[in-house]
Amino acid sequence: METLQYPIGKFESKPFSEKLFTEWLLDIKYLPHHLENAILNLDEAQLDTPYRPQGWTVKQVVHHMADSHMNAFIRCKLALTEELPTIKPYDEVSWALTPEINIVPINVSITLLHALHHRWHALIGQLSEADLQRKFFHPEHHKEISLLEIINFYAWHSKHHVAHITSLRERNNW
Repeated sequence: METLQYPIGKFESKPFSEKLFTEWLLDIKYLPHHLENAILNLDEAQLDTPYRPQGWTVKQVVHHMADSHMNAFIRCKLALTEELPTIKPYDEVSWALTPEINIVPINVSITLLHALHHRWHALIGQLSEADLQRKFFHPEHHKEISLLEIINFYAWHSKHHVAHITSLRERNNW
């Protein structure tokens, strides 16, 4: 079951290196393309299939990525423009169940992710080392999180959810 939930493994924070940062930046840049390839030619029944028992459907995963990555981008902007802002947590499970999830086509969230990641990649690519150390406070986790940490996490998060879909496709021979 853990392999279904974490097909690329659980997130592990990695220390900064130029090589890793370049990889994270590319993960952010290319997430929309990888996600688009993962959902290519899936029909409505396949989009409504959970990637694991009691897991989200492919449709919910795609919309979740748009929701989550919008929040992350805004948190980055807050950390860059305010001194240690306290961010607003959100209930991602409840967000995955809001009514538009089942009626808005996933290409809307894919389009949103293309635009968002274009901006996010441009922003991250211009940050100085000092900028990368800027932080926000996450009240749910009771900790300060640096921009470098959130970039590391969202590089993983991007691959994590794409792997949910691609591993489901492989298991079902889609």
